[in-house]
Parts: sequence; C-alpha cells; structure tokens
Amino acid sequence: MTVTVPGPTLGVVGGGQLGRMLAEAAAPLGVEVVVLDPTPDCPAAPVARDQVVGDFDDPDAFDDLAARTDAVTFEIELADSDLLNRVAADHGVSVNPAPETLSTIEDKLVQKRTLADAGVSVPPFRRVDDADDLRSAVAEFGSVMLKARTGGYDGRGNVPVSDPDEAENAMAAVGGPAMAEAFVDFARELSVIAVQGDSEVRTFPAGENVHEAEILRETVLPARTTDEILERAEDVARDVLDTLSGRGVFGVELFETTEGAVQVNEVAPRPHNSGHWTIEGARTSQFEQHVRAVLGWPLGSTRLRCPTVMTNVLGTVEESQPARLSNVEAVLEDPGASLHWYGKDAVRPLRKMGHVTVTGEGDGGTHSLLEHARDLREELQFETTDG
Repeated sequence: MTVTVPGPTLGVVGGGQLGRMLAEAAAPLGVEVVVLDPTPDCPAAPVARDQVVGDFDDPDAFDDLAARTDAVTFEIELADSDLLNRVAADHGVSVNPAPETLSTIEDKLVQKRTLADAGVSVPPFRRVDDADDLRSAVAEFGSVMLKARTGGYDGRGNVPVSDPDEAENAMAAVGGPAMAEAFVDFARELSVIAVQGDSEVRTFPAGENVHEAEILRETVLPARTTDEILERAEDVARDVLDTLSGRGVFGVELFETTEGAVQVNEVAPRPHNSGHWTIEGARTSQFEQHVRAVLGWPLGSTRLRCPTVMTNVLGTVEESQPARLSNVEAVLEDPGASLHWYGKDAVRPLRKMGHVTVTGEGDGGTHSLLEHARDLREELQFETTDG
C-alpha cells in the first residue's frame, strides 16, 4: 500500500459534531471531506470541503456523495445501510464500517443477540413488543431498562421500569418495539475506543464515564479502577470487534460490575462522545484513527499522553433558541484546558453544544482534574440571541 498526500476524498454520512471533528482531523492528512446531512449549513459544513444536502435515506443524495468521493463512512446510525450497500456496488467506493455492521448495531436487540451468540458478556435481556412482554420482563429480571430498538440516543428512548404498573406508560414513551435489559449493579461505567484497521486492531485505554439522566457528562482517564479491569475492558472490546465487519473506530460502552466482571452495554460503529478526550489526551485522536482506518492507512498510536478529563457542555436554556457561549475566557486562560464548540444553530435543553478537555501532568491523580473540569464547565454560560 502506497499512501500519498494530498490523499483521497472521504464521504461522511452525517454532518453533526462528529462529522465536523472528522473533517478537522482529515485536513492535516491531506484528505478532503464531503458530508451528507439534511440540515443546510450543518455543523460540519464550515470545515468540510462541501455538503450534500439530503436525508439519510435519500438515494439521489447517496449517489451524489459516492460520485464525488473515493471512500464513504458514516457518523450516525440513521444512515441507510441498504443505500450504503448499493452505492458501494454501483460506484465502486469502499464503505466502512461495513453496512451489515450498521444493520446489526442500529437495532439494539439484534446487536445484543449478536454479541451474546458470540460469547461476549452482556446483561440479561429480552425482546419486548407490548406491555404484557414488559411486565413479564420485570417479573423475570426485577428492575429493567426499557430501550427502543432503534433511534434512541443520549438517554432518549430509554425508560427505567421497576413496577409492572408502569408498563403501559413506558411502552408509550419508547414508541414501539423495544428491548428490556436487566439493571446492572455496576461499580462504574467504562468505555473503550477500539480501532479496526486493515490488518490490525488497536485500543485506546479504557475511560471512566460519568452519566447523569442517561447523558454522558464526563470521561476520566485513567479510569479509577484496577489494572486487571482495564486490561479486561480492552480484551472485551477486541472480542466485540471480532463479531463485526469493516474498518473504523468503534465506541464500546461497558459496565464494570460490583463483582468485578466487565459487560458490554452498547456499541457504536463510529467515533464516540466518550472518545473526545483523545484529541488532546492521546497520541492520535479517535477521529484521525477513523480516517486512517476507513481509508486502509496505517493506524496511529493509541497511547495516553497524560491524565485527561473531558466534560460535555450541554444546553441550559429552557427551550430551543439561538444562543452563544459566554465566559469562554475562563477556559482559554487555563493552560491545561481546551474548548471545542460544535457550531450548532440552536441551543436546546441538554443538547451537546461542545466539550472542554483538561489535561494534567505526569502520573498525578484524576480526582482533582475532574473537579477542575467541572468548575470550568460551570463558568460557561449561554446567552440567548436573536439569531
């Protein structure tokens, strides 16, 4: 394989913050990016070469994207896997991760069955089609997390259920066929960003994730657990990649149980929010790794540079409206902090608008770093505007 610069043009289905950061990472490699997204002037548009405006199931838009690029990937599970298969065949472009992997991942029940059948440790689960099924699941597992099989993210589509009398309302909330998963008595939540290259797999060190209301708030590196658990987490992530096809970055969310086991929560076939720390905290970011991997190029180092904490900047306004972020000097003046703004046109309650990463020095502990990251985040304020 010969790699030259300038390189090929990469098509990305999805132009949100992940598409934006993929384009930012691709540029230094001489790779231009064209994104496909239904929102004109999407967050990735300012940094990508161009945008195809179209829905994630628009055949003409997919044809346009494939005709203008040498390889195609996706940053959102709403991408139509059948269309990805077709453009790969019709236009002769590589599509990674493989469309069949997307088909497996986008349905949480199919995802869990695939992992369980491969011997990967997952929490007990069962299919739920109606309220009676859900009541049976509660009777079998006790408290459960009811998950919409498709379309859920950032806590949307997830409903905790512990009382059979809650079944009707819970099913109405998820809005269709679902999966019930037994609540896990976990010590902490972890994630591993794993990379499937052309002929090798590399894993970043496991991060510790702090959630509130089902939304990721912080990721802490190194994770505050034992070396044995960290090693096991990376092994489980590699087992997950053995069950899936195609090159690219995969976010593997995990539970460390109170009994010391590691179980898979969910898998994302793309760069992941819990991997944003890699931009400042690792030798090679997850976004550069994804670009390298989907193009079949050599992978970069996954080594942790230093203790690192990433904290999400979430919308705090009461309803969707244009706004800007103020007090950013609190972050910019901090020598160990970095601000990432996603360029979204409106702020909504709990919408991910950006993130702040704080890096430490040497082998120091992460607790004080986490508190510092939280303090910086609290300094940031949203001011509504007229657009």
